Amino acid sequence: MNTAELLVQCLENEGVRYVFGLPGEENLHVLEALKNSSIQFITTRHEQGAAFMADVYGRLTGKAGVCLSTLGPGATNLMTGVADANLDGAPLVAITGQVGTDQMHIEAHQYLDLVAMFAPVTKWNTQIVRPSNTPEIVRKAFKRSQSEKPGAVHIDLPENIAAMSATGNPLKTDKLERTYAAFHSITEAATVISQAKNPIILVGNGAIRADASEAVTEFATQLNIPVANTFMGKGVIPYKHPLALWSVGLQQRDYINCGFDNTDLVIAIGYDLIEYSPKKWNPDGKIPIIHIGETPSEIDSSYIPVVEVVGDISDSLYEILKRADRDEQPDPYALELRSDIRADYEQYATDDGFPIKPQKLIYDLRQVMGPEDIVISDVGAHKMWIARHYHCDRPNTCLISNGFAAMGIAIPGAVAAKLVYPNRKVVAATGDGGFMMNCQELETALRVGTPFVTLIFNDGGYGLIEWKQRNQFGTSSFVHFGNPDFVKLAESMGLKGYRVESTTDFIPILKTALAQDVPTVIDCPVDYQENYRFTQRSGDLNCIV
Repeated sequence: MNTAELLVQCLENEGVRYVFGLPGEENLHVLEALKNSSIQFITTRHEQGAAFMADVYGRLTGKAGVCLSTLGPGATNLMTGVADANLDGAPLVAITGQVGTDQMHIEAHQYLDLVAMFAPVTKWNTQIVRPSNTPEIVRKAFKRSQSEKPGAVHIDLPENIAAMSATGNPLKTDKLERTYAAFHSITEAATVISQAKNPIILVGNGAIRADASEAVTEFATQLNIPVANTFMGKGVIPYKHPLALWSVGLQQRDYINCGFDNTDLVIAIGYDLIEYSPKKWNPDGKIPIIHIGETPSEIDSSYIPVVEVVGDISDSLYEILKRADRDEQPDPYALELRSDIRADYEQYATDDGFPIKPQKLIYDLRQVMGPEDIVISDVGAHKMWIARHYHCDRPNTCLISNGFAAMGIAIPGAVAAKLVYPNRKVVAATGDGGFMMNCQELETALRVGTPFVTLIFNDGGYGLIEWKQRNQFGTSSFVHFGNPDFVKLAESMGLKGYRVESTTDFIPILKTALAQDVPTVIDCPVDYQENYRFTQRSGDLNCIV
């Protein structure tokens, strides 16, 4: 047995089902070992796509997704997706090939110090230099990657080490032990909550990672406390719940911001500051905060909790619920806000303007998708509208990257989502800019048999940047481009392509596309004048308390 074979045995021991990546000279021994293993190697068309697939796989399953590249340019291509997983809290293990250790002291072809390069974008990384250390390194990599807060780790394997004889066996895997909050923190939190007049819950992705949706919903219901979710916390509480205030996190004021203006206590549950800076909703640091999470709070001058409840989130919520004495009805102002938010959402139900307004497009998308179906948003202006208007019944049914927020994630992410949930409908929602960054992975999707719909919000430019330019300078520059014929592009790859030519076309086309047994592409013109109309409305928004 060589080191590469031992490495693959260790991956099998960790329950790895897929490795996403590209073949290269320096990872030949790993590829040969994978060929004789139970793991399916999925050849992608770009290393960035491989890393995004591993990223979304990790986010959906809680188990580290694995991606593989060769050295040099292959490894640098991998970095964007690795960084995305790390800042989004998705478990991922990246493995890179490398020149032999006998060449690292000289100027060797394609050699970069990958351990140094990946260190800033991972929780931990190392290079295998002794074959016998492989089981310990792999076990540590998965344990660190999957521990709260999850993230990316990196293993560098020089080609001469990969070929060396190795002895050893995979180490026993261990389940991560649940930790429980101190009773004094639970009691303090219950007291503060009982005394609050207008509390509001802010729930983030940490509650999804902790599988705490049921506990959060019961906690809010029993204590009559309204709930706002971050972009990455969608579905923790069903959007139809009478206490759900939907998503917070737009960089401009929205209805939900009025709820934070009026509150006297924010109960932050599984909230990661990277999702939505507390300086946006607590700029003066005056709102009292209770932090409920599996790790202590980050340091921020606008986020200084009066109580920290650190431990298993569901257990903490149930224990607080036993001790909190709160008979008040929900804040009437918060319920009025919910009514305003819902009315704003529903007003686009019958809009027939064309090109389609993003609100209408997302409203109709929601009508077609089932409660367990999955939408993966790319990054761009459409992401803001999806965050505001695509609402979820269940966690992990609308995936938005809001930590690193890298363009190009939607299509490779949809491949991973369809591998994890082959019987669910999956839509990759992307702008025309993001589409062109990783559209090559549609060939991967066809080859591995993962049919999903790619919905292109087509405006012929980088719409989000134009939005920001016009807000700041009153004009825009360098944001417009031409596009190929997306329908013909899809057909040239063996896919199905559709073009929306009227607002009433969209739902029938979407239903047809979702029924196909190959990946499909829908080209949909979108009216992003709504961006500027929204800016004007939000600028005029007054919170009357």
